[in-house]
Amino acid sequence: MDNRQAIGSWLSGPRAAAEEMGADFGYRGQRLGLPQEGPGSIAPLGRRFGALFIDWTLCMVIAYGLIARGDQAAAGNWAVVVLFVLNVLTVGTVGSTPGKRLLGLRVISVDGERLGLGRVAVRSALLCLAIPALIWDRDGRGLHDRLSRAVQVRN
Repeated sequence: MDNRQAIGSWLSGPRAAAEEMGADFGYRGQRLGLPQEGPGSIAPLGRRFGALFIDWTLCMVIAYGLIARGDQAAAGNWAVVVLFVLNVLTVGTVGSTPGKRLLGLRVISVDGERLGLGRVAVRSALLCLAIPALIWDRDGRGLHDRLSRAVQVRN
């Protein structure tokens, strides 16, 4: 076997090479007992980024207009604080932020229940740090979701 075939090409990646050799990873969310399609399935990455963009825009508007009073440098810093508060309040109460609600997503615990306030606070703090949200597992969950035992699903 050619080493390139075992490692995978830079286009397909190691997962595709492993699948070609017979490895079965299943669909995203299968290990968590979630359906493959429809309500309750893993939220698509594009919608999750879209929801975060909507939430961040909302936080910037709030920070710029209400807290920083037009100071652009301060608005960016305050927007992170507003994002944290927004996530704790909305995910902790209704299970989704305004952006997630608009795009048909919600955050639940891996056992299907609503997240408790402590786990929502941990998840929100890690999301505000940004780096944990960029480290994903094979189910597409960020480190912030894994550490808080949460998953983002479709409504």
